[in-house]
Amino acid sequence: MFIETNPIQLIAGPRSAGPKLSQALLSPTLIALAVASLFSANVFAKTVTVSSPNQQIQISLSDDTGRPEYKIDFHGKTVIEPSRLGLVFQSLGELGQGLQINSSEKKNADDKWQQPWGEQEWIRDQHNQLTAVLSNGKVQLEVEFKAFDDGIGFRYHLAQQAALPANSPLSITDELTEFNVGQADKATAWWIPARGWNRYEYLYRTTALKEVDRVHTPFTFKLADGTHLSIHEAALIDFAAMTLDQQRNGKLKADLTPWSDGIRVKTQVEFYTPWRTIQIADKATGLLNSHLILNLNEPNKLGDVAWVKPGKYVGIWWGMHLNENTWGSSPTHGATTSETKRYMDFAAKYQFDGVLVEGWNEGWDGDWFHNGDQFSFTKAYADFDLPAITAYGAKKGVSLIGHHETAGSVTNYRDQMADAFALYEKYGVTQVKTGYVADGGQIKRIDDQGITRHEWHDGQFMVGEYLHSVTEAAKHHISINSHEPIKDTGLRRTYPNWIAREGARGQEYNAWGSPPNSPEHTAMLPFTRMLAGPMDFTPGIFDLAPKGLDAENRVQTTLTKQLALYVVLYSPIQMAADLPRNYEKHLDAFQFIRDVPTDWYQSVALAGEVGDYVVFARQAKDQGDWYLGALTDETARKVRVKLDFLDPNKCYQAQIYRDGANADWKTNPYDYVIETLEVSAKDSLNLTLASSGGTAIRFKAL
Repeated sequence: MFIETNPIQLIAGPRSAGPKLSQALLSPTLIALAVASLFSANVFAKTVTVSSPNQQIQISLSDDTGRPEYKIDFHGKTVIEPSRLGLVFQSLGELGQGLQINSSEKKNADDKWQQPWGEQEWIRDQHNQLTAVLSNGKVQLEVEFKAFDDGIGFRYHLAQQAALPANSPLSITDELTEFNVGQADKATAWWIPARGWNRYEYLYRTTALKEVDRVHTPFTFKLADGTHLSIHEAALIDFAAMTLDQQRNGKLKADLTPWSDGIRVKTQVEFYTPWRTIQIADKATGLLNSHLILNLNEPNKLGDVAWVKPGKYVGIWWGMHLNENTWGSSPTHGATTSETKRYMDFAAKYQFDGVLVEGWNEGWDGDWFHNGDQFSFTKAYADFDLPAITAYGAKKGVSLIGHHETAGSVTNYRDQMADAFALYEKYGVTQVKTGYVADGGQIKRIDDQGITRHEWHDGQFMVGEYLHSVTEAAKHHISINSHEPIKDTGLRRTYPNWIAREGARGQEYNAWGSPPNSPEHTAMLPFTRMLAGPMDFTPGIFDLAPKGLDAENRVQTTLTKQLALYVVLYSPIQMAADLPRNYEKHLDAFQFIRDVPTDWYQSVALAGEVGDYVVFARQAKDQGDWYLGALTDETARKVRVKLDFLDPNKCYQAQIYRDGANADWKTNPYDYVIETLEVSAKDSLNLTLASSGGTAIRFKAL
């Protein structure tokens, strides 16, 4: 409902003024002058609101400052102060200052939809919607808000109109959207820098909000009263990724990643922006239990996707990071026919679905990092027999998982993509890991004039390239696992073959990173990077210190924390990342990796604080058993967990993999205990987590 002032009452004045005064006040000239004055003073200011279904979140949209601004209240307290809205165009100028609310419309929805795979099979989409038309008298810009119980989303729509014929080209030079954080002076933030050379692969920082500069999203922070918020975006298609640039303390402005020519977005009339999202919760676990990002994406566009298969795999991968093997041709080349068959034998013996092979194709020799144009995606090295390997795997019930490394030379990859996917389809390869190893801002493309241009991984051009690889792969019934990707924004709902991606520091940093991943890193990821979607972290290292406990490059966890990662860090494809020989030294602990599924009926975050610890429980989709993962940072701690998530009508055998009494990631990471207990939904468990330790549990129904 509009809240507005009646200008005629103000113009007319009190009835007792007398005939002469009334006539003077109502003369046409004075009325016109008064109306003009009122317009300039914005007496016609309007405020429209929409609330979440549970009424705890309220969005207010107002134009009373002469420009559109929105505000968000949570439990009656302002968490986002009035914040600007709008876009700036090269030809149209600013669509922000001077825009007024012309009209508005409200709707509501309450539906359920089914994921073909995921952390939750059925997801409820319940929200209230407000769409407002903003106008400066010449151009109209729509802004659409959706309010959910777990947060809000809004986006812009520039529709065809008299001043803007359909398909008129437009260049966006800036986005005016702000997120002005309430209680900013005492807020704590967890963040990684944006527009840097290492893309998204940084250790997260914990600072006061005022110390944040330009950051990637999801950007998570906590207010002084304990309210947790995370700013991100959903449905990023044909647009530049949004980073956040802090200007005044607490004022976070949208900062779109530019093209090489400085333009932010190249589009045309009748476009929608991605959704700008804010997840809001009373406590940290509320962020983990949110489905806001998925709900703001469009439904599946691929039709029947029964060919998209979640699962677990092993790979010729970790040996290269440890320098036991090479990607390129050499006496220790990893991707050979014999070595792949050996891994397939191991996968078949322990019921893994696939074997990832990196370094199989010509192009790795030499300085491939700086010369991605040398890669062939259809020609194998002489010691890798693709037909023989896939035939061997088929007999074993093990699939080959393909690999395409581009080194950032995306034009070279696009030119070969159709043939590359067709080759894999011919030999039954249904999953491909793609790589875009290149420094930020150094993606190489060749434009229509044959000129080399360099782009950001998260600019509009690359947003389109990543999606193009996914849709092309779908034509061949191939799923894509993107590494060095564009950040996840929930597009797995729309394109379910986009099965996973990287987009953060993964396990490989423990082999050669300086520094390696810290003990808090995997306690940080669920509340930050993982709010965007699944991550192919590649857990499961059992030889935690191949160069010794005192070496810099080692895994800074206990062994059972590696098991807990399979539950805590969700992905529909999970790798058993270590070398086969290291698993066969610990077959009792390896059993959990063999048992844990990757496709879930439901998931619930039970406890946790950002960067400190986290406890997740997930129910398997097919068997109905529950699995629990708990892990901590460098601080040893005890966590009491209620088992009321279990079926109250069943008893369970809890198969517990936990840190031993003397476990410590620095000095004794291999001390673990495996035990069983009979439990029910009425029970609780006291979990004792060592320094950088963890607990993994399978609750098997009796």
